[in-house]
Amino acid sequence: QVQLVESGGGLVQPGGSLRLSCAASGSIRSTNVMGWYRQAPGKQRELVAIIGSGGTTTYADDMKDRFTISRDNSKNTVALQMNSLKPEDTAVYYCNVVFFILATKYEYWGQGTQVTVSS
Repeated sequence: QVQLVESGGGLVQPGGSLRLSCAASGSIRSTNVMGWYRQAPGKQRELVAIIGSGGTTTYADDMKDRFTISRDNSKNTVALQMNSLKPEDTAVYYCNVVFFILATKYEYWGQGTQVTVSS
């Protein structure tokens, strides 16, 4: 079983910064994709950013200039540095990991961490 534990959410003023962290434990293949998604009230969950075990990153268009995703393969951790935060960034942020064993896809989610951007 795989567990993802997020930390770092909270309340921040517009223009401020937050850093989210996620630690993965359990039976995870070394070749995997870790990432962050978010869900605002009344909206669908959406991609924020993902990063492969080789370091390749993908960002949502409206976040790539403000957010930076990184990972430490030796610790199975992924982080999201969020700068220039806006009220519309308010959401629950979820850590995610995906990997394949043969042809079977395994996907796991963290419990989510609340980010609130408000003055």
